[in-house]
Amino acid sequence: MLTGSEARPFDGIRVVEFGQFVAVPFCAQLLSDGGAEVIKVESLEGDPTRQFNPLAPGQTRVFLSRNRGKRSLPLHLRDPQSKPVIDALLAWADVVLTNFRPGLAESFGLDAKTVCAKYPRLVVGNVTAFGKSGPDAALAGMDIVVQARSGLMTANGRTVDGRPAPGDPVSADYMCATSLAFGVSSALLRRERTGYGGSVDVSLMHAAMAHSNNQLVRSERHDREEHDRAIAKLSEQRAAGDSYAEQAEGIPAVRPLALRYLYFRTYETGDATLAVACVSRNLRSRFIEALALTDEGLDIADANDGDWPQYYTDLRARAEAKMRTRPAREWIEDFAVAGIPAGEVKFPIELFDDEQARANGMIVSLEHPQIGELRVVGPPVKLDGDGFVPGRPTAPLGADTVEILGEIGFDSVATQGLLEAGITRE
Repeated sequence: MLTGSEARPFDGIRVVEFGQFVAVPFCAQLLSDGGAEVIKVESLEGDPTRQFNPLAPGQTRVFLSRNRGKRSLPLHLRDPQSKPVIDALLAWADVVLTNFRPGLAESFGLDAKTVCAKYPRLVVGNVTAFGKSGPDAALAGMDIVVQARSGLMTANGRTVDGRPAPGDPVSADYMCATSLAFGVSSALLRRERTGYGGSVDVSLMHAAMAHSNNQLVRSERHDREEHDRAIAKLSEQRAAGDSYAEQAEGIPAVRPLALRYLYFRTYETGDATLAVACVSRNLRSRFIEALALTDEGLDIADANDGDWPQYYTDLRARAEAKMRTRPAREWIEDFAVAGIPAGEVKFPIELFDDEQARANGMIVSLEHPQIGELRVVGPPVKLDGDGFVPGRPTAPLGADTVEILGEIGFDSVATQGLLEAGITRE
């Protein structure tokens, strides 16, 4: 029976990453943490994220967050002389990951149709912004654009100066990355059974919609008329130039009034902000009891219309005043006894030394040869036998060039020729 590092799920799997920014690089990092050997193909200047406020040349916080455990190969993809290197990489690999702009993969011969026809055992994973079909398929898109287009931005409810706004985490990108990793894993499992690799397609738009999953359920019988009325009103408001806040007021709410006003929200306490989540009737009862208040709508399923909005507005004000009378830690302790989910709102920088995060490997320390100790997010999946282990930080751009070219079949003369022709660099 295999144990320890011998049992890592992607041992022996070779991955070539033709990707930049988030979705493909983070997917490749997840596979690397699981034991895959990853070659990251970059432009001669490097992944653009290497330039965002570097800690050392070509090493930024953003780059380090999604590129550990890889070797890097700079390559001038647009030059026809790079074709033999691309072919050698495809012959070497088990998995190819791409997130090119629409049409670019075809120009490089890296689209799934071309690659799978020549290498049927290859798994080709591809990320698009809006999917491969439909009127928007050819459009370029990044996380903020897709969050807007998919409804995720409005579903999150964040506004800045009255406008909808994304949070700093590029959530559609990361959801897309994990979906791609699941798809690649599924394709590799199928290949074990059939010998055929095939293509895996994910999109930022679909990933963002998956984030809004709770809000994207419609009963055509019960909801259609209300939705049609809301959309008609929305069209009128946009034509009239109404503000976003005015437009948002007419959109049907998914969560019941009591949840939004009282039981599923954040509160200011005596010293910090606290989130509570009381969805079931029992939890709502315990929460309102812990605040020494009562809720007349507790057992009423449709306490949304009539006088209920004003009732819950008043009850909300009393609950908020009560929560401000004690510090967050005291509320959390009392809520824990009652089984009420609650947690203090943290800033990301507080997590580096967070006892819970460190105890569970959510934050791990790595040693970087140029920067020193790094604290980063560990692999988000645990598998017994050290199945997922964070890899070393990626070496400086070009440091692995000669080694990689030698492994995929280029002798020293051929390698020197590629260097002199500017197809790659050290």
